[in-house]
Amino acid sequence: MAANDDGSGGETSADQFPFARSYQIEALEQAIKQNTIVFLETGSGKTLIAIMLLRHYAYLLRKPSRFFAVFLVPTVVLVQQQAENVRKHVDLKVEEYWGQKGVDFWKAADWKKQQDENQIMVMTPQILLNALSHSFLSLDDIKLLIFDECHHAKKKHAMALIMKEFYHRRLCDGGSELPRVLGMTASPVEAKVSNSGKDYWEQINNLETVMNSKIYTCASESVLSGYIPFSTVKLKFYEDRELPYHVLEALKSNLSILRKKHEDKVSTTTLSTSSMQNAMNRLSKLHSTFVHCLTELGIFLALKAAEAYSCEKTDLFSWGQLDVRGESIARDFCKDATKVFCSYIPKEWSITQVNEATVSIGLLSTKVVCLIESLAEYRHVKDMRCIIFVERVITARVLKSLLCELHPKLFDWTTKYIAGNHSAMQSQSRGLQNKIVEEFHKGMVNIIVATSILEEGLDVQKCNLVIRFDSASTVCSFIQSRGRARMQDSDFLLLVKSGDEKTLNKVNNYLLSGKRMRDESLSHASEPCGPLEKDLYDAVVYHVESTGATLSLSSSISMVYFYCSRLPSDGYFKPYPRFVIDKETGTCDIYFPKSSPLPHVQVVGPTKMLKQLACLEACKKLHSMGALTDNLVPDTLEKEADDEQEAGFEYVEEQVQYIPPELVGFGNNSTNVYYFYTIKLEKHYEYEIPLQDIVLAVSTELEFDNEGLTFDLESDRGNISVSLTYIGTCELTSEQIILTKQFQLIVLRVLIDRNITKLQKPVDFLKIKNDDDVAYDYLLLPSAGPDKARMVVEWKAVQAAMFAYEREVNERMCCLKGNEHQKVHTKNGLVCSCFMEKSLVCTPHNGRVYCTTGRLPGLNGNSPLEITEGGVVSYKSYYKKRHGIDLRHEEETLFAARQLFTVRNALQKSRHKDKGSVTFLLL
Repeated sequence: MAANDDGSGGETSADQFPFARSYQIEALEQAIKQNTIVFLETGSGKTLIAIMLLRHYAYLLRKPSRFFAVFLVPTVVLVQQQAENVRKHVDLKVEEYWGQKGVDFWKAADWKKQQDENQIMVMTPQILLNALSHSFLSLDDIKLLIFDECHHAKKKHAMALIMKEFYHRRLCDGGSELPRVLGMTASPVEAKVSNSGKDYWEQINNLETVMNSKIYTCASESVLSGYIPFSTVKLKFYEDRELPYHVLEALKSNLSILRKKHEDKVSTTTLSTSSMQNAMNRLSKLHSTFVHCLTELGIFLALKAAEAYSCEKTDLFSWGQLDVRGESIARDFCKDATKVFCSYIPKEWSITQVNEATVSIGLLSTKVVCLIESLAEYRHVKDMRCIIFVERVITARVLKSLLCELHPKLFDWTTKYIAGNHSAMQSQSRGLQNKIVEEFHKGMVNIIVATSILEEGLDVQKCNLVIRFDSASTVCSFIQSRGRARMQDSDFLLLVKSGDEKTLNKVNNYLLSGKRMRDESLSHASEPCGPLEKDLYDAVVYHVESTGATLSLSSSISMVYFYCSRLPSDGYFKPYPRFVIDKETGTCDIYFPKSSPLPHVQVVGPTKMLKQLACLEACKKLHSMGALTDNLVPDTLEKEADDEQEAGFEYVEEQVQYIPPELVGFGNNSTNVYYFYTIKLEKHYEYEIPLQDIVLAVSTELEFDNEGLTFDLESDRGNISVSLTYIGTCELTSEQIILTKQFQLIVLRVLIDRNITKLQKPVDFLKIKNDDDVAYDYLLLPSAGPDKARMVVEWKAVQAAMFAYEREVNERMCCLKGNEHQKVHTKNGLVCSCFMEKSLVCTPHNGRVYCTTGRLPGLNGNSPLEITEGGVVSYKSYYKKRHGIDLRHEEETLFAARQLFTVRNALQKSRHKDKGSVTFLLL
């Protein structure tokens, strides 16, 4: 083991810890002498052992010492929980860290400040791994390293990589400044094992080797039983009765027909290949989910699943990025499935009718009925705290819905569900999950239906019932879920299908696993930790001499993705690397986004390592080019941090400002040839106001395939599909270009400011600009229609933009002849009525801008107007009283108009600003 400073100056007597139990003192004494894994039951006080060890090392951590301790926990929820526990019992400065605090974007100075100000850092393992890799923190400065739930330290988990890539490498190099290691777990074996003691020891030995630690445990449960309550294991059997065959086959057939119908819809859309594939995968997974619900839960809960997935108000889909049209088709599939399921539920049936008939027609499965009956047996419990563990998120969601409908008909209990953030169902925020757990503590929530997310670390002393609706997949899962029942006389209920010998054998194996793991650990307690195989820590590593930063094969892939994520992007373009792997030639190509200084990397190597080798080679080249700093972080992070410091206030820019070169030109342009594209807009919502297509003209041809470009925008009323199609080229005269720019400037400025008085005369503005200045060189024009045979620009609308500034335009563009002219009096003077229709007008009394939609024949200033306060007045009287305006020409026909829409940035998806914030739109 490493030569550690064991903190011999610290106090270790039992008198200092009068509240500690005998086995906790024994574990502490071993942890002071050597690296230790504390293997004890849930609720036995492992965290207190860690706290006592922290107190023992406290004198080495107090400032101005450079040393500090790190407490690693697997989830964010546990970061906050364990940090609070440590603060209560240790007189040291404790700080907590997780991804949402922005630590991924900190630089060396930020971490140096944290090290100088804090003695104990509580964080998730990936954060420490990143900080060590970038040399922001050093293992030499960590005096004590605690791993909560250390059974995760295997394969490519961050806990294992910390030990393999840093601890063991330093150990092999003869490093003396290595931290004391303390691991804590309720089960050192996590994976599936047989009932053989040899298999158990193999996994225990692997954990001890990676952690470079020996296990401490008690000889038997009897040692702990005097201090902590153990739940009573009960088996609840249910009959193996499937859905009636003819009903199940008919429903499966209907679902398959629906799936094929909506897959055909996807294939006929203009989606890109990747979006189309995502949509097909979505339909396939939805179909599989509904079939699972039918066979395992029954028709009624399959209906609940379809209803949840078809909900328009929540984002229930998270199986990768999906085009809005693809998502709409997926929701339609769910809505159609809802109708199919509804057709099989009798109208007279009620959820309270949980009886034989309900099972016989397949509305609820025997397993679900068994759950309801099991809960009914605990109706006498006054202060119920129950956790129901399930395997799938959709099961948690629909069981919660079922139990809520049974409240208060059968149970007077409140039910909620908790599921992981990366699930295929609705994602829950950390705040919401914490709130539900807090309500569970207080008794405001009685039942939580949860996935494995609650197996680890949830400390609820009053939990008196745990039900495994789905069987545990591993020994660790079984032990941890059982450990959630912490109250005296609590029960651990397992639902088992009658006659399922395989599951029964598994349960019996799980029940004996605790003793087997203790026996194997104690029988090998005197054996030293074996050395880690060299190839596990001595893999290919890129090392920066000046800073000590390192990059391994295992971390190179995530670094490439992280680097690309910091390249220019917006809500509809996320820069990703593209990998092309050819197994026959043994080559891997990485193609980077255009904004990267490194366009392409190719490597040759073993097939299994190709992607890692290519990413490591790419990172080396990015570092040599300066795109990665000497700490091996994207150069953009350093620049962003420097900009914030220079500004004197914190400002987080979500993306680097990037201007496509195709849209930039120079005023002194020798050619006036433009490439024209039609921007077709299609709304996916009901609204009486139509969308007008747009023509885009640029001086450089845009790069995309012959099929054009399609994407979606979000409006406040729904989604809008946008398709960009090439039309052809056309040469514009200098007068046309100036006129178009004036039109563009007027329209965009009016839309943003919504105030005519703020608008300068555009022609003057354009004359001030230097012709040699870099400028945006694109033109946005109104489309006259879908005719691709000619340039479909509505030049009449373009010319009309100068109406307010050039009177000759008014005369030249009037569409009426001779006596047909109908003059309208405005503040600017007499105007032809043809100009007043479908035009922008400003009402001077309030400065508002409106769009006229047409004349109102028979309606003038003397016409009656019903007011909201009651009564009828003339328009003339209303305007006089309300706005102080005298209508001098009250006989003239009135016009209908609507206010302009508020301009919002459609690239910002569901991004909510504070009330005082301002959104800027770059045009």
